[in-house]
Amino acid sequence: IHGSNISGVAWEPGTTAKRVIAWLQHSSVVLQGAEFPFYRAFLKSLAMQIRYLRAMAREMPDGKDRLRARIALAFAALSLPAPPSALRGATRNLAEELDRQILPDGGHISRNPMAVLETLADLLPLRQTYANQAETPPAALMGAIDRMLPALRFFRHQDGSLARFNGMGATIHDRIATILRHDDTAGAPLLHAPHSGYERLSMGGVTVIADTGPPPPIDVSNAAHAGCLAFELSSGRRHYVVNAGVDTYGAAEFRPLARATAAHSTATINDTSSARFSHSLRVNDLLGTPLIGGPQHVLCKRTDQQGSQGFLARHDGYVARFGFLHERELKLSTNGNVLAGRDRLLRPGGAAIRSNGRDFVTVRFHIHPDISLLQDEHGRLVLTAEQADTWVFTCTEVAPEVEESIYFAGLGGPRRSRQIVLAFKASEISEVHWQLTRTAIAGHPAKS
Repeated sequence: IHGSNISGVAWEPGTTAKRVIAWLQHSSVVLQGAEFPFYRAFLKSLAMQIRYLRAMAREMPDGKDRLRARIALAFAALSLPAPPSALRGATRNLAEELDRQILPDGGHISRNPMAVLETLADLLPLRQTYANQAETPPAALMGAIDRMLPALRFFRHQDGSLARFNGMGATIHDRIATILRHDDTAGAPLLHAPHSGYERLSMGGVTVIADTGPPPPIDVSNAAHAGCLAFELSSGRRHYVVNAGVDTYGAAEFRPLARATAAHSTATINDTSSARFSHSLRVNDLLGTPLIGGPQHVLCKRTDQQGSQGFLARHDGYVARFGFLHERELKLSTNGNVLAGRDRLLRPGGAAIRSNGRDFVTVRFHIHPDISLLQDEHGRLVLTAEQADTWVFTCTEVAPEVEESIYFAGLGGPRRSRQIVLAFKASEISEVHWQLTRTAIAGHPAKS
């Protein structure tokens, strides 16, 4: 349908790269028993796509699509008749792109966990193709895989799904399991990913994953979220506190909602996101809708002690507009039974916070739609599910409220959910302490 006219979505370089990889990987199935005219047409089309991709690769926008194009060209140089110089060039270009896009801790420069998953799904078969052709894979390829497999485990909750940050939507669990069969790493996942900008707390079957990094470079931020210092909490195979995530297969108009700070389990000031999204038509044509004006500096340090894991982080995403720093401290202790949190608003330099109508703070905790939110006889909020752990939420300074929410990252599409909200004025309360405690308490439904 589209083979003779190089235009439209079918010939977008990222789509072409996916198609070239798929055709090469499955050519033995597609061509088995094929008649000669089809065989010749298949190879002729493939050759044209490869020439096109080779011409476009260097001009493609930065990010995973350009990396995938280099992977596709390496596949082609290995799988089709080509001079040795073509393979050397494809290998060199791939190595340069991997060194630039894959961070030292195995994350991707876009800070999107999905990019780690998708890139590994391409690199692992490519590594095998090098071996099948008796060619030595580049050291950058082997190093990238060795770093990315632990990174994938870092972002993984115990039920097998990936944390919903910076463009991550629903997880297809079979893909994760298939990829991790190649992971020979022994022991528990890493707890600290400083280059990717994430922290992990894990003990007693409880996992907390938090975003503690600045936005990615603008060229690769078209899927990035304004979710600095947001976290997710899972206990056993259940998710309790989540971010909204994205509807990967749904309408694009929902994406801006999912990317806003309010869609994340973190603090917002004056109902404003900690970063903005470009609406310039010129920029959007090139880069999509990049993230701009977000935190410039995010400071983070681990506070692990005997019997507890934690971190203290601070970002300046609200300084330019409202003059506030947001500081968050999380501590997981008592064999995973207690997650203690502290959210603090402060002025740079320690100046006093005055009431000026621009100091309204909302700290949100989005609850997974599979979790029931109840209220016990003491008025405390209880998070529970059938055959699962029960958690109690308490706050010292502010009475928590329950509001409607939406969870975009469901396999079946968006779902209604609820959120716990702490609302206050920073001029009156500059610091709130809250706690999630794992226990077993029966309750009755909480009122929204």
